[in-house]
Amino acid sequence: MPADPKQAHIAQELPAEAPLMACRFDPTGKFVFASAENRTVYRWELAGGKRTALTGHDSWIGDLTITADGATLISAGWDDTLIWWPAAAEQPTPTNKVKAHEGWIRSIALSPDGKLLASGGNDRVVRLWNVADGAKVREFPGAERDIYSVLFHPSGTWLLAGDLDGKIRQWEVATGTLVRTFDAAALHTYEGGQQVHYGGIRGLAFSPDAKQLVAGGLHKATNPLGNVQEPLVLRFDWDSAAVTRKHLTDGTPNERIWGLQYHPQGFLIGCLGGGKGQLVFWNEPEEKPFHAFPLPQTARGVSLHPDGLQVATTHFDSKLRITKLAEKAKV
Repeated sequence: MPADPKQAHIAQELPAEAPLMACRFDPTGKFVFASAENRTVYRWELAGGKRTALTGHDSWIGDLTITADGATLISAGWDDTLIWWPAAAEQPTPTNKVKAHEGWIRSIALSPDGKLLASGGNDRVVRLWNVADGAKVREFPGAERDIYSVLFHPSGTWLLAGDLDGKIRQWEVATGTLVRTFDAAALHTYEGGQQVHYGGIRGLAFSPDAKQLVAGGLHKATNPLGNVQEPLVLRFDWDSAAVTRKHLTDGTPNERIWGLQYHPQGFLIGCLGGGKGQLVFWNEPEEKPFHAFPLPQTARGVSLHPDGLQVATTHFDSKLRITKLAEKAKV
């Protein structure tokens, strides 16, 4: 069944015990995981909603990723630590812990072959880890502000990292050589009166054909400490690194992009939070979205189910919601 965002509706709400942050479906489609402000990772079985708590971090958990076989979950904490978990175990307990950064770990990503893990955060260094044993492989320094997002090129040849300054650096994975920097300065604001650097690359994604890179965050941040801004997505041509499109939204003050994900059908999904929350859907040629689905509460993370029909979002009201991109079943 092809996905139809214009038929979007909330199909499931899964409760937790604290505001939720990142989320990931497992590749088998059996589970969905979410991190929470109470230092817990929650796992729900989609069939029946059984919830299991995974505990081991000493602070909030900024990001999650899962190996392609669904066997291993890796969580990234604001306690400087990466933790490996057996994802499908009856009661998962940590199998490995690595102190990976000095400060918050904001983003992690697996290489396409599943052998390497990239991590980035507030110490302004991107690091590469061996997934099998957690050994450090390489460092990628050079960022002048906090790292907000990391992403591998689908070929596995390059690693990208987006920072608070609105710069996206591209490194060669095998050598650590800096190849080039994409200019996403529109996603950064310095407010002199408040003396605040604000914005950053909150989401990165490649188009299915890998010919375009998109970066999301916020702009028009006239009052950062007052949560006054608007969401913005920049679309880059991969070969030239030129911005080819700015994707905007209507009627979304105080929102920002918290995550971006491409659907296999070719449209882009944006998760908006900060005010009311939305799922927004763009086609490549169009500046404005072809559909915006309002969520009942501000959203903070997004993940697409392997079936392409279900989108998970995490929310500040301690609920994970699953939106289905298909017509409601008739009863």
